[in-house]
Amino acid sequence: MAGKKKEASLQASVTNQEQWEETLAIKGLTVVDVYQQWCGPCRAVVSLLRKIKNELSDDLLHFATAEADSTDALEKYRGKCEPTFLFYGGGELVAVLRGANAPLLQKMIVEELANEKLVLEQGGERRAVIDYGLIENVKKEEEVPQQSKNEESIIVPASKSCTVAMIKPDAVAHGKANEIIMKIQDAGFEILANEERTLTEDEARDFYQHKATEACFEELVQFMSSGPSHVLVLSQIEGSADIVPAWREFIGPADVEEARSQKPESLRAQYGTQTLFNAVHGSENSDQASRELAFFFPNFRTTSVTEQDGEEEHVERTLALIRPDVAREYREKILDEIHKSGFTVALQREVMLTEEQVRQFYSQHVEEDYFPALLQRMTSGPVLALALARMEAVHHWKNILGPFDINKAKEESPDCLRARFAVENEPINQLHGSASRKDAEQEINFFFPKQQTLAVIKPDALEEHRESILKEIRDRGFSVSQLKETVLSRQMAEEFYKQHREKPFFSQLVEFMCRGPCLILILTKENAVEEWRAMMGPSDPDHAKATSPNSIRARFASDILHNSVHGSSNEQHAEENIRFIFGDISSDAELTSDGDTERTMSGSDLFSHFHALSHHIPVGYALCFMDKMSGIINSSLK
Repeated sequence: MAGKKKEASLQASVTNQEQWEETLAIKGLTVVDVYQQWCGPCRAVVSLLRKIKNELSDDLLHFATAEADSTDALEKYRGKCEPTFLFYGGGELVAVLRGANAPLLQKMIVEELANEKLVLEQGGERRAVIDYGLIENVKKEEEVPQQSKNEESIIVPASKSCTVAMIKPDAVAHGKANEIIMKIQDAGFEILANEERTLTEDEARDFYQHKATEACFEELVQFMSSGPSHVLVLSQIEGSADIVPAWREFIGPADVEEARSQKPESLRAQYGTQTLFNAVHGSENSDQASRELAFFFPNFRTTSVTEQDGEEEHVERTLALIRPDVAREYREKILDEIHKSGFTVALQREVMLTEEQVRQFYSQHVEEDYFPALLQRMTSGPVLALALARMEAVHHWKNILGPFDINKAKEESPDCLRARFAVENEPINQLHGSASRKDAEQEINFFFPKQQTLAVIKPDALEEHRESILKEIRDRGFSVSQLKETVLSRQMAEEFYKQHREKPFFSQLVEFMCRGPCLILILTKENAVEEWRAMMGPSDPDHAKATSPNSIRARFASDILHNSVHGSSNEQHAEENIRFIFGDISSDAELTSDGDTERTMSGSDLFSHFHALSHHIPVGYALCFMDKMSGIINSSLK
């Protein structure tokens, strides 16, 4: 009887909806073992839970069992006898584990409890998750045809090398999948497919059959079938003939400790915790890559030369110009027609063109009789420039515009845009479209030249909002050319904010920027400086909330000093800031396999490299190094 009492106090018993709601209202982390009445809760983990509870002795950690048959909120778990553990904090689902995987269960309890404490103590944001395994079961019949369709669409040129990559259940369960995918893309790998799936034990055994003789095989099978993984098909980085060695170099050694010592920037070093839980998988050689592609994507195939020469539809971009006369009066109507025709406005800006710019843009038309009228109209007011995207964008936009000649447009295609939005007594048509794909890219680059800007995720936002901000950067179409996480020295911070040196808040700003790590990024995109500043919002969070409620500062900043992010104010400042932080780099620098760029270190680099080295070398050597390099560093910061 004593044993039963102890077990009852260890795991609260939930058998109805009211008890379920009371359980979720408990402060702290609650780990719930969901079961059906006929099979009962998972007894195999009770001793483990008791051990964890005794070791941690934390009042914020709670365990419960919940009967799905009699609890309305758990209806969708009925008919499933696989052990399922749900992690709740503040009434929100924060992690899911399937299977009685004792090592992973213990690891997740410790980590999720630490996360919940941070939320409660510092008022951070919880990272709620979705039980993808449950969604997969609910929609299984609907999704099978779609998966087949997706698999058939994975067709790449025969000249491209491909491999399978997996983001394992431990990284997915802790919400790191999107962050890892961003780093994969930033390193130059092309993701041809991304499927989230939970392996069955049989599938895990088949997939890892080459490891069947190893001692950890059964534990590996249990781990890989314990929750959803992301299965990716990757194509090679530019200039690489074989993707397999490039991918294996990027993820690092299988042993996490070896990865941390030899390849600290690798994915396994950053996200793995031990050899089994090493976050990512990579094929060992080209033959294994082929077998794994066939295992996950049986309809994956490469194209022949004939197929490559065939015509296929591609999402492409074209330039559209709305000239000053109609931009003033009919701008919204024309934009409405654009959206109705299936176009996405990828880029948009209003610009006053100089005579020189018009001559440069229309260089092939300068000798035409109509050019003086065209020049006069194009410089009479702001032009609205748009980059439009859709399948066969160039062809479709030309069709919608109609004939170049206004009279011909009115006679032959009265419903076309040039006919409908013609200006009376004006011989020049009011809308421009690119003549070809080549012209489209050149013209888009003319109005939306690629820029680089410096972005900083400040110490106040890095820990709690890093993943959300990075995702938004990627979603907005920025590419991350380079990034580094570093703690700024006082000298670096003073130099970085030197334009504010005379301001009363300068000293406070410098101290704040030095108190913890920042993430510093080079962002590349058309009109990057302006777009990043718009994405950040006003520097004062109160003003941001009133005028730009969806901006980063409106949502994540607490006050004007702790305002989450920084961005260069103009192109010149962007160039100066990038040079100061990253040294002299090419604007189109390519990332190397470890995510950095080959370059000469500037003074700022030496500071950050010393900061990294100081964690790994004896103090005596560190002081000697600093003494010898201080003159170089100080001179480089003047």
